[in-house]
Amino acid sequence: MTLTRLSVFPLAGALLFPRMQLPLHIFEPRYRAMVTDSLARDRRIGMVQPKGPGDKPPLFEIGCVGRIAEVEALDDGRFNLVLEGLSRFRIVRELDVTTPFRQVEAELVADDDDATLSMGERAALELESRRFADVQGYAVDWEAVSRLDDHSLVNGIAQIAPFDPAAKQALLEADTLADRAELTIQLMQFFGRYGDGDEGTLQ
Repeated sequence: MTLTRLSVFPLAGALLFPRMQLPLHIFEPRYRAMVTDSLARDRRIGMVQPKGPGDKPPLFEIGCVGRIAEVEALDDGRFNLVLEGLSRFRIVRELDVTTPFRQVEAELVADDDDATLSMGERAALELESRRFADVQGYAVDWEAVSRLDDHSLVNGIAQIAPFDPAAKQALLEADTLADRAELTIQLMQFFGRYGDGDEGTLQ
């Protein structure tokens, strides 16, 4: 097992998937330090969800490595970033560090970049996406959606859909593209039925 050292940014509900992009506004001093450090090294940041509130909560085991693809350094020390998803990772252990930001040793998780959905899987996902968008009142360019490759469609929905953190984590941990597509359909049906009420929160 080959391990890599990652600086991690714990942020509930903000998931990054391979091939996708995530805009971030960095304002806390410890994460401004993390960005400065990352820019001086390999431009990588590990996005991972915390398991709860607090200053140093436990972390979920699976996250995604992002590369800083775009950066805007503001005069007051804040940053606007765009992270580009590279690979999922599994945390092996958290490191004892003196930096204000947390660091881990992690194993990169290989994804099947050549995987595709069957015609039936793709059609089912697009159909449920239309239903979900209608329920949520979203305006969607469906012609543009139809031109997306399978990875961009599945991971794009998983990343931006208004699911709770537990549901988003389950999507990130799905082993295959087909598994993630099927779970996305189930979650859209669930959250589309219950909306934003407490009864629509997965535990």
